[in-house]
Amino acid sequence: MLWTLARHDLASIIKRSIPASKAPPSLSRNPGNLYEVLSRTPLGGVGRIVHQTRWTTKKIPDCYWKVTTSRFKCEGKHGKAWGLLFWKGKQVSEKPERIRGSLKYSWNEGRSEGVWDYENPNAKRAKKSIRPNTIQAA
Repeated sequence: MLWTLARHDLASIIKRSIPASKAPPSLSRNPGNLYEVLSRTPLGGVGRIVHQTRWTTKKIPDCYWKVTTSRFKCEGKHGKAWGLLFWKGKQVSEKPERIRGSLKYSWNEGRSEGVWDYENPNAKRAKKSIRPNTIQAA
C-alpha cells in the first residue's frame, strides 16, 4: 500500500516537473494513430479499449476495439494490431480481426462517447449555421 502511494506521488511529481511540450511520448495523453496510443501502454496495449476519435465527434456512443494482439515497428509509430470490435455496446466480431484504419484516423483510449436519442433515432442533428448573425438596422 505504501509503495503504491509513493509510486503514484512520484509519477505525479515527474509529470509536473516536465513541461508539456518536452514530455516524452510515453507520458502523453493526446490522441494519435493507433500504434502511438498502444505503444504508450504496458504490454503493448493488449487488453486495452481504444476508439477512433471521429466516433465521438459523430455522437456514436459506446463503440470501441478491445485489443488482443499488437506488434510494433519504427519506435511504436507503425505496426499491426488485432482485436474485437464492439459497436454500440454489442460485440460485432466473434474472433480477433485486424484493426483497420489504424494510421488513417486519430485514436484514443476508452470508449466513444455520444448521446444517442433513443426516443427518436431517425432525427438528424441540427447543422450549425456558418454565416454570422447579421443585425438589421431599424
